[in-house]
Amino acid sequence: MVGELPVPDAAGHGWRTPPPAAGEDDAVLGHIGVNVPDLGQARSYYTPLMPLLDYEPFPTDEDAVAFMPATGQRGAYLFFYEATEEQAYSREATGLQHLAFVAPTRGAVHHVHAHVVRAGSTVLHPPQEWPQYPPPYFATFWLDPFGIMLEAVCHHDRE
Repeated sequence: MVGELPVPDAAGHGWRTPPPAAGEDDAVLGHIGVNVPDLGQARSYYTPLMPLLDYEPFPTDEDAVAFMPATGQRGAYLFFYEATEEQAYSREATGLQHLAFVAPTRGAVHHVHAHVVRAGSTVLHPPQEWPQYPPPYFATFWLDPFGIMLEAVCHHDRE
């Protein structure tokens, strides 16, 4: 189909056209839980960021900070929990490598980038085209306060 992003086939070889859009009852990733060393710092950092990524707060107890896709959209909920064991995080080790959030426009990617710069985040890559990925792929990458790599990506040519 025109404008669709190709995806690797089941064997990880070549590219195929993705299946039709998921229906209401089709499976999606339900939620992701991320342990952080300071839940208060996570709350302060992610609460203003997540609306820019089209997420809204999800009510939870005080032992977690959570966000859900805004306005009833389908997608994974994101939970942050206080880590109970002290251990340095590395995206190069086994475990979480990064989280990517889909942005509806390239302008939204720029808006997120401006926010993370104002927040003092370490920007790994400013907004740009990534020709090594199936086009269109326009993204920015940065680190949160705990060193977790985050990405805002737009798979459209629209500004």
